[in-house]
Amino acid sequence: MFRKILIPIDLGHVDKLEKAVATGAHLARQDKLPVVFAAVTSAAPGSVAHTPEEFRAKLDAFAKQKGSELGIVASGHAVFVHDPTIDLDQGLLKAVDETGADLVVMATHVPNLADHLWPSNGGRVASHADVSVLLVR
Repeated sequence: MFRKILIPIDLGHVDKLEKAVATGAHLARQDKLPVVFAAVTSAAPGSVAHTPEEFRAKLDAFAKQKGSELGIVASGHAVFVHDPTIDLDQGLLKAVDETGADLVVMATHVPNLADHLWPSNGGRVASHADVSVLLVR
């Protein structure tokens, strides 16, 4: 059915993504699919890492740890953008293209009033991706 699952993550807030990660891992185990944990960030120093190389190393370590914990084959894929706040959706769509993923399992929040004016990141990715997107609340 699917060949590769992409799970967007934020290394600064991995505790808020457990449900989406568990859902993606469950789906991956069913058909022995590889999982790519994708993270969009800036190349500028930040709270998670000081350099792109350090960020990639932390993302790869996260993927290796989660792969071992969840019994899946997992890798990391970093996308560097000018401003992650503004370019997050474009960065995630780029990650889908670069990795060849055909299913995105993405955490999202319960819609609120602001979502009627500005769609959520998950909503924008689902609206613009050429692949299936599963949003997990």
